[in-house]
Amino acid sequence: MEQLITVTPLLLIASAILTQVLSVKLGRRVAWLSVSAISIGFALTLVILGLEVAGLGGQHVSTSHAWGVLLTDPLSAIMSTLIAGISLIVHLYSVRYMAEEPGYARFFVLLDLMTASLLVMVAAGDLITLLIAWHAIGVLLYFLLGHDTRRQSTFRYAFWTFITYRIGDLALIVAAAILFHAYGTWSLTEIFAAIQSRPDATTFMGMPVAEATAVFLALAAFARSAQFLLHNWLPYTMDGPTPVSALMHAGIVNAGGFLVNRFAPVFVHASDVLHWLFVVGLITAVIGSVLMLTQNDIKKSLGYSTMGQMGFMIMECGVGAFSLAIYHLIAHGLFKGTLFLGAGGVINEARRDDGVPKDDLYTFVVERRPARRRPPWLMMAVITLVVPALVLVLAHWLVSQDVFQKQGAIVLLFFGWVTGAQLIFATYRMRSERSGQLLTLVLSSFTVVVVGYTLISHVFELFLYPDPGFRELIHQASNINVVWFDILIIFTTIVIVLGWLLTYYSEQNGKRARRRSGRVWLSFYALISREFYLADLYAWFTRMLLRTAECLNIWLRWA
Repeated sequence: MEQLITVTPLLLIASAILTQVLSVKLGRRVAWLSVSAISIGFALTLVILGLEVAGLGGQHVSTSHAWGVLLTDPLSAIMSTLIAGISLIVHLYSVRYMAEEPGYARFFVLLDLMTASLLVMVAAGDLITLLIAWHAIGVLLYFLLGHDTRRQSTFRYAFWTFITYRIGDLALIVAAAILFHAYGTWSLTEIFAAIQSRPDATTFMGMPVAEATAVFLALAAFARSAQFLLHNWLPYTMDGPTPVSALMHAGIVNAGGFLVNRFAPVFVHASDVLHWLFVVGLITAVIGSVLMLTQNDIKKSLGYSTMGQMGFMIMECGVGAFSLAIYHLIAHGLFKGTLFLGAGGVINEARRDDGVPKDDLYTFVVERRPARRRPPWLMMAVITLVVPALVLVLAHWLVSQDVFQKQGAIVLLFFGWVTGAQLIFATYRMRSERSGQLLTLVLSSFTVVVVGYTLISHVFELFLYPDPGFRELIHQASNINVVWFDILIIFTTIVIVLGWLLTYYSEQNGKRARRRSGRVWLSFYALISREFYLADLYAWFTRMLLRTAECLNIWLRWA
């Protein structure tokens, strides 16, 4: 284990050097040197994960007394496996995809260095090593996104990403400085032990160190994971190579969720910061999902989809579901990476044939004949509200009977409830002739997904945080006043129930109301199609800065 944790990133660094040195001699074949290195690296991460599952991890490898510490724990093991696995797929995809692009060898050099930096980041056992890897990822991403130097837009959007990442870098540097000033060590394990023993003993400018540090850690996570107001770089990086988009959306942009989990011993003593994580994540999830629906570019639509998913991941951290955020991170990474790598094929197929394959499922779901008699709207409204709630409650009760004593779990149940209701309502609107069979198929799929999601997330929680006392601290830190929480739950339940009843009634009898609200929806669509004018605002601010700099430069010449 001590050798494996250091060999994996060193192997990729060596591969980058050899790829550059041998690029002239081997030509296009040099890519397979990089592929071989990441294949071995992925195998090594699987071994590390297996040893960690067997309980043989938890060791440190130090190259000096102050920094260079690599930590093997459940979080670093599972994240290393994810990063290496996705990077292997991206390497294999890039062998042919990038064959006609200039800088072929340079691309694989950057890809190897990026993977090595990601592996060092998730395994960093001290603040200095974490800061170096964190900063290197931003720099390497800038060069990867700007790989095609012939396009001005590529350079501009890569620079947007670089500047936004610097905000996160500064926040993380400030957090590291606060921790070092308070505890006199760079070691993460020593810092976490000190915080656990005396969380309020040392203060920074009148604030507890844990809360002050958590604020800057949250800002670093917001910048890296494209939370609202720091998100514009994400959808506009689609001009970069498709393999880079896949790696970025499947791994790099998830760094915010990893950072919160790595510093979980800090966040358990910063309840107010967790509440802000929930609010920011919720706003980002809603806005990202809405903006995704108005895009006519498949890669930009996927970019806003990633923004929404990152918001949901940060929101999960805010309600104390840290391990669930890691599971979400992994599931989204694999799913979104596949979508990006397949985006080119979808575009190519659409150019040749804009039709949809007429298979049995398509015929059953889409090419349906309108039903002669639709199910009563009130009965369907009751099914929509009751069935998803029963499935979610039973699934979580089977896993953990005390789940309903945790506020965070109840909040997540509400989101699952609304999602299930939306699924059943979409089935109702299809007006299929076989509505009973279609509803059964939808409910069966929903049940399988909920049960699987619940079981796997519970396993992740036991693996990442085996100490039941610490798990309880996480859930307590995300709690709010019980009276206010009960009021919010009752109010939200009433709103959801009345909202779905009104939705079904409007679907059945509200055609005139829909015509009157058409203008309102048109105005709202114009707003979101311009992405809330945030890009225009940032462009105006950029022009103002350039004009100010120009005037200042002229004034200084005369002065």
